[in-house]
Amino acid sequence: MGKLNEFWLKLGKNKIYKTLLKEPLTYIAGAVLLSVFNIAHLSVFGSGWGVTGTFANWGAWLYKLVGGDVSNWTYFASESAQKTLNAGFMNDGGSIRNLGIIFGALLATLLASQFKFKNIKSKKQVIAAVLGGLLMGYGARLAGGCNIGALFTSIVSLSLSGFIFGLFLLVGAFLGSKLLVKYFM
Repeated sequence: MGKLNEFWLKLGKNKIYKTLLKEPLTYIAGAVLLSVFNIAHLSVFGSGWGVTGTFANWGAWLYKLVGGDVSNWTYFASESAQKTLNAGFMNDGGSIRNLGIIFGALLATLLASQFKFKNIKSKKQVIAAVLGGLLMGYGARLAGGCNIGALFTSIVSLSLSGFIFGLFLLVGAFLGSKLLVKYFM
């Protein structure tokens, strides 16, 4: 056990480890990485990068597991949507990317020694978190995507919708932070 502890202590002092996993990226490095990943995604898959559209598929697969049928729903009526649903969860590129985002974020948090459980301050905090998450998800579906699909992918395509989304994203963040401070802090 001593050698394993020694390994982790040495790793924690390593300059490359600290730079890549402990310290935050600069805004320029983050922008460059987002650009490279977006270009790679477009090159490989022939479509823009998105996240929330896949959640509709996840909901449909869960609904099918309990005996539901989504084939008559307008959103899933197209041949391509049916092909995606029939291929299954692990054959869907969006599902794999979303799992990569989830587990990649967890891994990055663990490697940076930043994972921790926080105390829940009040029932009000839980209600605000759940309500906020539901509203963000609903808003992302209404907007045709989240900050990745509706903002980054649209802006790099020079679509006006991305710039409008960005403007209202800023307005929503401003108003949300004011409400957060007023009612939950």
